[in-house]
Amino acid sequence: MNTINSYIKDNKQRFLNELIELLKIPSISADKAYKKDVLLTADFVVESLKKAGCDNVEICETPGYPIIYGEKIIDKNLPTVLVYGHYDVQPADPIELWNSPPFEPVIKKTEKHPEGAIFARGACDDKGQMYMHVKALEYMTSTGNLPCNVKFMIEGEEEVGSESLAWFVPRNKEKLANDVILISDTGMIANDIPSITTGLRGLSYVEVEVTGPNRDLHSGLYGGAVANPINILTKMIASLHDENNHITIPGFYDNVEELSTEERAEMAKAPFSLDNYKKALDIDEVFGEEGYSTNERNAIRPTLDVNGIWGGYIGEGAKTVIASKAFAKISMRLVPNQDWKVITELFKNHFESIGPKSVTVKVTPHHGGQGYVTPIDNIAYKAASKAYETSFGKTPIPQRSGGSIPIVALFEEHLKSKTILMGFGLDSDAIHSPNEHFGVWNYLKGIETIPYFYKYFTELSK
Repeated sequence: MNTINSYIKDNKQRFLNELIELLKIPSISADKAYKKDVLLTADFVVESLKKAGCDNVEICETPGYPIIYGEKIIDKNLPTVLVYGHYDVQPADPIELWNSPPFEPVIKKTEKHPEGAIFARGACDDKGQMYMHVKALEYMTSTGNLPCNVKFMIEGEEEVGSESLAWFVPRNKEKLANDVILISDTGMIANDIPSITTGLRGLSYVEVEVTGPNRDLHSGLYGGAVANPINILTKMIASLHDENNHITIPGFYDNVEELSTEERAEMAKAPFSLDNYKKALDIDEVFGEEGYSTNERNAIRPTLDVNGIWGGYIGEGAKTVIASKAFAKISMRLVPNQDWKVITELFKNHFESIGPKSVTVKVTPHHGGQGYVTPIDNIAYKAASKAYETSFGKTPIPQRSGGSIPIVALFEEHLKSKTILMGFGLDSDAIHSPNEHFGVWNYLKGIETIPYFYKYFTELSK
């Protein structure tokens, strides 16, 4: 393994160039207009896995976008690591807020990334982090340092709910059989404070529609006499939280995992500056559920947020109209023991019940997934910790994340495997937002650290 740093140094520019080419392809799975680009990205991943040393690479057809499967089996008696990632990306909207075009990657220096960061949609989530694994495999196969078997499963629908993956996994248990699943779709506390994500929140995502009159109406002739769906929708949404920012849906908290005082004290040991947090977001004060810290609110507590709201006239100038319909998209981040299907049903029943008779309310569920907590006493976590210790010179901090990767619980259910989340991004990398980026240092550090995981996991499995 002492050759890894020199290998990265010798191939740094090529590693960056390859990632830049991957990031140029707008693989937006949410928009059918980009279907050809999503499929083109799948082809790119196939060729990359072949060049990296996989002996068998397949494009596995699904009801939706294909799943790319690759493998390098050196000895069936050795452990097998299954790497998961995704090649699709979020839409780039709003385009006007990007400082450079989202699919024309550029490398720029920032305060947190003095060595430069790659700015592009998908740079961190998840093309950059997924591609670290491809390059780590290349290093291990080309230098004879692959200590165990490896399989890859790279999907194209993570950003829209992974429906095809949920179809694919139970049908391919033997193909996907493994001893541990390795994912880099999370982050760490800071470049000088490595951390391993040990918990993820679940997710329930819905769309709501409020319908009033059968057509848009003149607000002068009908205003005050006919229900305005936009006004009513905003009142309904506002009622979903009380004065302590506690969610008001009956039964919502019934199965919420309550952490002990000791566990909360351990979480509080993670370095955190509230002043820096507010400064980074340009806000004067934080906000959230009463009785919990900022880090607890975004990691161990459930939430309900409006992700989009629209209706009526939003063009230039004025149009005095009462809209016939109003819409909103709402997501709920859930903690372990909250079943996303149960929560979705609770939301639907409650929201439809609080609408006045002057309107019709419809709730359409989109997608969701369960929360997940990984134990820190198993050999996979120990191997990951040792890998970070080797490359960073520091023991990583176990950390729960506020984000969701619904497929992690799916993997455990069907493949009976634990998942290790080795993320190398930062919270400031603006994933899902304009100006998403991924540090060059972080990208290369991931390539350096991942082979050590293989080494230590194989040793600890003996």
